[in-house]
Amino acid sequence: MASTISAMKRSAQRHGLGTTITLTVFGEQDDRALNAAFALIADYEDRLTVNRPVSEVMAVNDAAGKSSVVVSTSTYELISAAVAASRGNFGYDALIGPLVKLWKIGFTGARVPHDDEIAARMGEISPEAVDLDAATHAVKLTKPGMELDLGGIAKGYIADRIRDMWTAYGVAAGIVDLGGNLLFVGESPRRDDARWVIGVQDPVRSRHTDLGMAVLPSCSAVTSGIYERYLEIDGHKYHHLLDPRTGRPLDTDLAGVTVFTRDSIAGEIEAKRLFFAGGPIDGWTHAPAVFGAVFVYADGRVVSDGITLLKP
Repeated sequence: MASTISAMKRSAQRHGLGTTITLTVFGEQDDRALNAAFALIADYEDRLTVNRPVSEVMAVNDAAGKSSVVVSTSTYELISAAVAASRGNFGYDALIGPLVKLWKIGFTGARVPHDDEIAARMGEISPEAVDLDAATHAVKLTKPGMELDLGGIAKGYIADRIRDMWTAYGVAAGIVDLGGNLLFVGESPRRDDARWVIGVQDPVRSRHTDLGMAVLPSCSAVTSGIYERYLEIDGHKYHHLLDPRTGRPLDTDLAGVTVFTRDSIAGEIEAKRLFFAGGPIDGWTHAPAVFGAVFVYADGRVVSDGITLLKP
């Protein structure tokens, strides 16, 4: 049975969410589940993007310091989760938009800003200054200049919604690859134990070059690292993971961390938590729906926490 479903593999690739998206389903006779997932991704991108002048999130940003904006149920749900995580003050901050636009790392015009510029933008980053009304789905950024940027969490939320959709479609198994964010749906048709073989990216080599593999049941694998987007000036590299507590790229010995969780949105949040922590956190793997993580350091060290990493 496993080999029959495995042979019935359908896959499609498109660009979206600022990356290359690859969706794969097993056991399907047509592309309806794939096409529906791509349509869902496009719809969420239209609602959540800050890279276009019009979206639900941009409407909230444009009204900063002035008025509240009512958003759709799913957008409100994601904003609420992002703000709650930001208030944990562990490194992730959905209000970091002003700093991202100041540094522009990975985009045209990237530069190292002056200290006074950083200090000015730091005053605009305050998750406590977000008013949320669960009854009306209204969102207000209470200070002028504040900006929401859900880029650090949106892929995980969208991946989980694709899983919901595929479950409704009756998809037996599938893989959602949103570029650095993977979600394995259902039981793997390629192994008798129904587990998935998941590669862990080597942060010092090209994308899809693995340093090891994890064998796990249906789960999400989210990678956070400093190896793909950076600004280099006078031999110094400034990576794109900005610390909202300092306004500068995080000072860390880590090159990357890959986190394995049941839900992809949890993986997004926990990848940031562990990356900013600089290594394993005591008791972290005891949390519900957490499998473990792999830490790769700039000096080449690899530390596995909670899972067994197999050589490729």
